[in-house]
Amino acid sequence: MKWALLSVWDKGGIVSLARTLEHNGIGIISSGGTGKALGEAGIRYTEVSDYTGFPEMMSGRVKTLHPKVHGGLLGRRGIDDSVMSAHGIEPIDLLVVNLYPFEKMAGKGLSPGEMIEYIDVGGPAMIRAAAKNFEAVAVVVDSGDYGLVGTAIGAGGFTREQRLRLAKKAFARTAAYDAAISNYLYGIGSRFPEVYTIQFRHGRELRYGENPQSEGAVYGDEGVAAGEPFQGKQMSYNNFLDLDAAAALLREFDEPCAVVVKHNNPCGVATGRKILAAYIAARDVDPISAYGSVVTVNRPVDADLAEELCATFVEVVAAPSFSDDARGIMKK
Repeated sequence: MKWALLSVWDKGGIVSLARTLEHNGIGIISSGGTGKALGEAGIRYTEVSDYTGFPEMMSGRVKTLHPKVHGGLLGRRGIDDSVMSAHGIEPIDLLVVNLYPFEKMAGKGLSPGEMIEYIDVGGPAMIRAAAKNFEAVAVVVDSGDYGLVGTAIGAGGFTREQRLRLAKKAFARTAAYDAAISNYLYGIGSRFPEVYTIQFRHGRELRYGENPQSEGAVYGDEGVAAGEPFQGKQMSYNNFLDLDAAAALLREFDEPCAVVVKHNNPCGVATGRKILAAYIAARDVDPISAYGSVVTVNRPVDADLAEELCATFVEVVAAPSFSDDARGIMKK
């Protein structure tokens, strides 16, 4: 790697990353607040305006939107080399960008005029350019990947697999960012916007889909969708459907309660003074349907409850917590 361009709103970790780049002889291009942070830390860098020969203008709205920046990110190595050389365009091998905090500011009651200024233009443009050219360029949009940069440098550069993985994250980030802006604008003066865009994350393949011969996946990083078994086999599509129904019903109760669901229908619900009694009562409403069911309880599972649960074949048990003894019993 020869050149890196750093332009971040959130400066956390950027100085340490820049030191790693500088120590390994990689030139740094930067501007604005990022450049100021680097300069104050004694890190040498080239100001974007010095590199492009064009001044930053319009209160920072126009600074990286220049052929020498985008040409450095988009230039195909071995194909566009002569064009880049003729126009003094340096190949930029690493782009580190995080965006104006539009999503965060959208919840602060700012006026539309104020919110408009939190729409990043140059950042997404650079991210998309670098991600498109992932065969040659690594793009980092998550500070959690800063450590990967040092690892890659130590290994002689990013692998194609690493660059592709970073490009996926980059396009996912710009998609979510544009969705937040679109949703905000469509929401002005409308309770129910004509268009609403959402992004699902944390996708995991399931054991199988609606039937054993079909495939399934779950997406989500909140609520039931975020749940992953900490003991036992992986869940199926139907397990998640039943768990969602059972958890929703369980939330209707504050007292000790147990819910038994089979095929997305409750086949037993009971409350009691103790959670053990509540579960036994719920199971015994329809003990035949309770076989192969999903059970939710709103109290911790202890050894006594675990023994009772194991007396019937149960697919999934969800609870606030499980004692070590309970987990040992259920593991068998």
